[in-house]
Amino acid sequence: MSKLRVGILFGGRSGEHEVSLLSAASVLNAIDKDKYEVVPIGITKDGRWLTSGDAENLLQGKLVIEPRHLRAGNPETTQPAAVLARGEAVVVPPEPVHRQSGLVPFQTDAALTRRAADRAINVDVIFPVLHGTFGEDGTIQGLLELADIAYVGAGVLGSAAGMDKDVMKSLFLAAGIPMVRHVTILRSAWEKEPKKVEKFVESKLKFPVFVKPANLGSSVGISKAHNRKELGPAIEEAAKFDRKIVVEQSVGGKKNKAREIECSVLGNDEPMASIPGEIVPVKEFYDYNAKYLDEGSELIIPAKLTKPETKKVQELAVRSFKAVDCSGLARVDFLMDPQTRKIYLNEINTMPGFTAISMYPKLWAASGLEYADLIDRLIQLGIERHADKKKNQYSR
Repeated sequence: MSKLRVGILFGGRSGEHEVSLLSAASVLNAIDKDKYEVVPIGITKDGRWLTSGDAENLLQGKLVIEPRHLRAGNPETTQPAAVLARGEAVVVPPEPVHRQSGLVPFQTDAALTRRAADRAINVDVIFPVLHGTFGEDGTIQGLLELADIAYVGAGVLGSAAGMDKDVMKSLFLAAGIPMVRHVTILRSAWEKEPKKVEKFVESKLKFPVFVKPANLGSSVGISKAHNRKELGPAIEEAAKFDRKIVVEQSVGGKKNKAREIECSVLGNDEPMASIPGEIVPVKEFYDYNAKYLDEGSELIIPAKLTKPETKKVQELAVRSFKAVDCSGLARVDFLMDPQTRKIYLNEINTMPGFTAISMYPKLWAASGLEYADLIDRLIQLGIERHADKKKNQYSR
């Protein structure tokens, strides 16, 4: 019986490229090689797709780009041209074009067809260990949908909604999930009338506030503004990364720092939640440096919550997962007021950090599902979701 071919897709053009490499290295190290034939697929920061040795060099920081065509797996055993002829599910990766924009028309020239066939990636399922823009936002999911190939994680809608903090919060609001007060402003409005924007924020929220790009992860571009003087620079920083900026009321006020609670969710139509954990950041909040560079942040598993509080976090985590039409996996982040102990949903991450020591797999390990088994379950969920979608009828 032939092994299932699993493509581990990593890297990408986002600011979380390096985080993706760490996650992918952990997955490649832990995945069951007796059960799966693994195909590493790397995407460079400029959008080039690589497989086999080139992908492994990207993972290890040893990549030297050479102008050659992409081949998947062993050329002797993988025949991309025959795969295309049979109509099997393959991905023909796009090549980055930075000098111009536009659509490239489909051509049937034999040489071009052979070139596309040579670059085809033939796998049964793809595990996209991509974080942030161009990977966690529905774009790569759309490519895989067009290729009609199974993949791990949320679909186009769930990924896009889970990435956009403004849209995400609208869906949570419709689902009746408690959140902190927030407003959304546009970069264009800030550029035209910054004083008006500052007054608007101050009329709706009290300092301190958190200022975030609507579409980004790993706390990139996020600042805490304690007063009006810090608000402008915080908006300027967030505006570097997105046209929409979300400003949120801080939980706990000026004197108290919110507790940061996280919960992992796994499943498709019937998701389940792990035990919650808590992060005690080394800095004022869990920013990029605190997550990946500075030592000292503490992960407490399980979180020090009462049984009713634990149950509430798990229930809200599953509700938020369903609210954005998520599937596969997500880490749901909460804020707790240290005095009132009121719990607020902060955000959902549809492709959270996935190293063996990241919060998502650690919470599942503490809940009885070990890392290698978690990878196996996620692959099966991706295949199940693809099979379910195949039941859809697209024409009368």
